[in-house]
Amino acid sequence: MSAVMPVSAAPSPTRVLSLKSWFGVLAALLAVVVLAPVLNLVVPEGNVFHMSDFAVALVGKIMCYAICALAMDLIWGYTGILSLGHGLFFALGGYAMGMYLMRQIGRDGQYQSDMPDFMVFLNWKEFPWHWALSDSFVFQMAMVVLAPGVLAFVFGFFAFRSRIKGVYFSIITQAMTFAAMLLFFRNETGFGGNNGFTDFKRILGITIATPSTRMVLFVITGLVLIGFFVFARWLVASKFGRVLQAIRDAESRVMFTGYDPIRYKLTIWVISAVMCGIAGALYVPQVGIINPGEMSPAASIEMAIWAAVGGRGTLIGPIVGAFFVNGAKSWFTQAFPEFWLYFLGALFIAVTLFLPQGIIGLVRRVKKEERT
Repeated sequence: MSAVMPVSAAPSPTRVLSLKSWFGVLAALLAVVVLAPVLNLVVPEGNVFHMSDFAVALVGKIMCYAICALAMDLIWGYTGILSLGHGLFFALGGYAMGMYLMRQIGRDGQYQSDMPDFMVFLNWKEFPWHWALSDSFVFQMAMVVLAPGVLAFVFGFFAFRSRIKGVYFSIITQAMTFAAMLLFFRNETGFGGNNGFTDFKRILGITIATPSTRMVLFVITGLVLIGFFVFARWLVASKFGRVLQAIRDAESRVMFTGYDPIRYKLTIWVISAVMCGIAGALYVPQVGIINPGEMSPAASIEMAIWAAVGGRGTLIGPIVGAFFVNGAKSWFTQAFPEFWLYFLGALFIAVTLFLPQGIIGLVRRVKKEERT
């Protein structure tokens, strides 16, 4: 007679965040919604606690980069797929927002025409077909999601069905973004060619250049970053997230247990692309320009560096990495502009050799040693 196996209790649901982490999220919310606006708009200039408009623009830009780093961690850190083409999704979201902002200029351009200045300069007589609804904020915000999302779905569907993985997948994604960059450089595509879109005036009829508008964009960006972080925490703690990590560690075993890795990889690939597109849309009105340079292979490689430096597979690590690397870049390009690329290369090599788990891994190791 066989022994009766004990019935184990159902596993308790994994918490999205610990109590300590929720306090961290609350602190981040207060910093974005209360502290930063007060320091910038209320505290007078010259005061040591005043947050300058330059600092608002810089932090806002880095928060957009942090969203991209978070998206990179979902696809690379948790699924094991290294993409070197996420700069394309970022740029597509930025161009979708830029098209709307160009229409908002109206007759305030140099040529005082209803068409953007670059179209007048190139002797365009009417808008291209893909500009048909570009004056609609709702439509363009839908395109911020649809443009990167649909492209990611089509590309991912064929790539994952063909079982392309590893370095081959990385090379193909880089080739994709490089081809798109060359396409957007062409004047006849109707995207401003080499110069792209710039000289924005208004958004939703409100002047962009005012401190209050810039602060609103800053707050929205911060809220989106925090929201995506909580969403990512929930996602990786769910059954879906556990399957993603199993695919990363042993995809063949996942297939043998009855799961379809293609469906899971395609889903997280599209989610990651959409996150980058939204980041690009938030980036453009704060920085004031979008051009094909955002699609360069170097831009996509930097996203991977942010995740690696901060610590991939941790979610908070890539955000820290984005702030650390871009903060260092801002300082280096002002103090020692000729040494920035050397520093970035040395940083990536040092992290690869000595800190494979990134900054967050180092912090955790130090805390563990202190406890012992």
